[in-house]
Amino acid sequence: MTTTDQVLIIAEAGVNHNGSVNMALRLIDVAAEAGVDVVKFQTFNTSKVIARHAPKAQYQRETCGADESQFDMVRKLELDAAAFHRLAEHCATRRVEFLSTPFDLDSLDLLVRELPVRRLKIPSGEITNAPLLLQAARSRLPLIMSTGMATLGDIEEALGVIAFGLAETGVAPSRAAFAEAYAEAYRTSEGRARLAAHVTLLHCTSEYPALLHEVNLRAMATLDQAFGLPVGYSDHTEGITVPVAAVALGARVIEKHYTLDRTLPGPDHRASLEPTELKAMVTAIRATEQALGCPAKGPQPGEIDTRRVARKSLVAACAIPAGTPFTLDTLTAKRPGGGRSPFDIWSVLGQPASRAYEMDEAIDVSES
Repeated sequence: MTTTDQVLIIAEAGVNHNGSVNMALRLIDVAAEAGVDVVKFQTFNTSKVIARHAPKAQYQRETCGADESQFDMVRKLELDAAAFHRLAEHCATRRVEFLSTPFDLDSLDLLVRELPVRRLKIPSGEITNAPLLLQAARSRLPLIMSTGMATLGDIEEALGVIAFGLAETGVAPSRAAFAEAYAEAYRTSEGRARLAAHVTLLHCTSEYPALLHEVNLRAMATLDQAFGLPVGYSDHTEGITVPVAAVALGARVIEKHYTLDRTLPGPDHRASLEPTELKAMVTAIRATEQALGCPAKGPQPGEIDTRRVARKSLVAACAIPAGTPFTLDTLTAKRPGGGRSPFDIWSVLGQPASRAYEMDEAIDVSES
């Protein structure tokens, strides 16, 4: 979380730099001006991530054509270590946190050992990549893990790897060892607390753009109930409505793709916000946070004057001579408040008025 415990807003530049460092620097400027907390890129060595025969996803074919392979498409979006050093330095200059998603072990090592990352992001596609998860856990950095395409079982297995990496008991890694580490983590409050201190789960629908009826924001509550970890949302829908709604439902982290221009060539521009939209999202999220407030129900300071004006007091419905018994015909409730509560009407019925009342005059508290 941020130091003020605000929702952490991650602007996902991803590969929307189209392989240009200068465009990536401009993306950092846009994010800083929008007021986000974090700018996130993607760090990878194409030859270590994608087999040359790997097909494109449907959305990649739609945005980049079907002629070139996924390998060739992604290779054009790759940045080297020197570029990431430059991007991290520019983030520091613009006072926005630098973050990048590693897709292979060497990229993870680069981020942890050479770049000033304060946390690591595990993308949805790597949730079954146990070697990468294990090395990420061993970094001891906080992990934000997207769960697009995943079942609860997938997430449990991934958390088992992370729990194993955090525990470092000397046992050799294996599927059985990961399962035992998960079970051990949830046997004690200390184990759960250790995971909660290191892992945030992001609900996600891995479509670009994601369809509204497939977003299922209520799944955030399921993740919370199932794993007891901080929960957020990684958004691929069009516009800003869904991420703002996710904050209203309790998301502690929001991640959203953005671009300099949605019409640029590339796989992710189409499902990204443009600069003015990114700024609008940040403004809406911060406003939503303020509106959420605290769970206590009671009158707010600004309501005190309104309460006096809007509520009613028990008053005389007509002139009431002294000694006349109060009846439902002689009593009524009218504004302003602050006098005797209308709840008391039944307690004074039949009692003689201790003095004369004019119409609309508040009934004394002393009447009984």
